[in-house]
Amino acid sequence: MFCGWQTQPGGCAVQDDLERALASVHGAPVATVVAGRTDAGVHALTQVVHFDAVNSRPETAWLRGVNALLPEGVAVLWARPVADAFHARYSATERAYRYLLLNHPVRPALLAGRAGWVHAALDEARMAQAARHLLGSHDFSAFRAAECQAKSPLRELREARVVRRGDFVLFEFRANAFLHHQVRNMVGALVWVGLGRRPPEWVGEVLAGRDRRQAAATFAPDGLYLAEVRYPPEFGLPGGGDRIGWDLAGPSGIMPLTPDP
Repeated sequence: MFCGWQTQPGGCAVQDDLERALASVHGAPVATVVAGRTDAGVHALTQVVHFDAVNSRPETAWLRGVNALLPEGVAVLWARPVADAFHARYSATERAYRYLLLNHPVRPALLAGRAGWVHAALDEARMAQAARHLLGSHDFSAFRAAECQAKSPLRELREARVVRRGDFVLFEFRANAFLHHQVRNMVGALVWVGLGRRPPEWVGEVLAGRDRRQAAATFAPDGLYLAEVRYPPEFGLPGGGDRIGWDLAGPSGIMPLTPDP
């Protein structure tokens, strides 16, 4: 439906639709700044956007009024006035991404475009062991897209979990920030380990080598979700995506209870 977050000449991005709706309610053009620019095919359980408003409107107008003008597939969850010091991207202290992967001989049907898929059996214990090699502050050049525009490849990965729930394998990554394609590239490497193509310690070797060519292919965007963005408490913003996403301790939210096929 969308070609990613960032505005495009054809007007097919989430940013394009959101700015059009905001401008209609605002009565003047609006330029938005986002916490994380998601690629085409990637989803967001939660996303944070800020903009400068010249004209005052009640919070209900920013919520209900804007939602009435947005297409299906995107909705405003809340709106708050913030201090001038707030910045949706640079004020964030932590981001969480989750990946939903169907591990079943038959491809996803109802979850087509919403979950990744591997038909061969995956060993989630080996993948969880491999994920531990990614934890900490590292140069993540080996998991960085060639077109990544970040000034530094250094990131602090604070959490990397892999669990199975029936035919679904769930990944969760938390970090101070992420590089372009970092999560999809890490998932690709972990899947290779889960398939038995590489031992768990190989992930650590690839990380240390800092060479993207030695890692696995970038995994499909379908199952990737921006799940949470955290900010310092002084900004008084609502909680992150856990309340509308899934809990890795058990299925809920978009996590289905039975295999999709």
